[in-house]
Amino acid sequence: MTRDIEAILFDMGGTLRKRVPDETWQRQSIARLLTLLGKPDAPASFVDELARRYKSYTQWAQEHEIALSEAEIWTQWMTPELPRERIEPQAVELMLVWRDRTGPGVLKPDAIQAIAGLNRRGYRMGVISNTTSSSELPCYLEECGLTKYFEVVVLSAVLGRCKPAPEIFWEATRAMRLDPARCAYVGNKIPNDVVGSRKAGFAMAIIIEPSDTPHENEPSPVEKPDAVVHELSELLDIFPPR
Repeated sequence: MTRDIEAILFDMGGTLRKRVPDETWQRQSIARLLTLLGKPDAPASFVDELARRYKSYTQWAQEHEIALSEAEIWTQWMTPELPRERIEPQAVELMLVWRDRTGPGVLKPDAIQAIAGLNRRGYRMGVISNTTSSSELPCYLEECGLTKYFEVVVLSAVLGRCKPAPEIFWEATRAMRLDPARCAYVGNKIPNDVVGSRKAGFAMAIIIEPSDTPHENEPSPVEKPDAVVHELSELLDIFPPR
């Protein structure tokens, strides 16, 4: 199956990187967020309410396979009671702070090894990610030295569609001038990553999961990944040199 694969596209959160909880980081992030909102003395219940609203938005977005911009999320869902003229100009930064509030994102230990190895073997690569931030991942990839490996970075917050909608996958394959049937997708969520890439016509869907995650139910054919790996370096066992 892999001999016809030309490109491997990746999810980001939970796949190439993970969040590391940090209480000090969290306190500083919340303080920065409240300052941006003009509510530095707001009680903890206010932040709890923001979390509830954010969850409501993400559930709505997932149900409709639609992604809104930062400005739309903050003015319509997160803080509709605050003056739009205050919130809208700061929406990109607000979302950056909000997404980072629990702790820094760090690459998984073998991410660079796997990506550099696949690059040396002749595979083209890209990122397709559901995210509420238009700027976080491009900046992060640059900081980590990974930008040079990825031809495309397609973000739901920019495109306006989110996984599992096939359009977000097709946006990447169009940009790379590739037939989806020549592509594989690597993610960590069956409903978004396996189902979405299947709907888009990708040749392979691969899931990464920790080795201690139990298998609860047998997935249906559309939900069943072609491979399950526990470490990114295992991709080098699946994809030989082209």
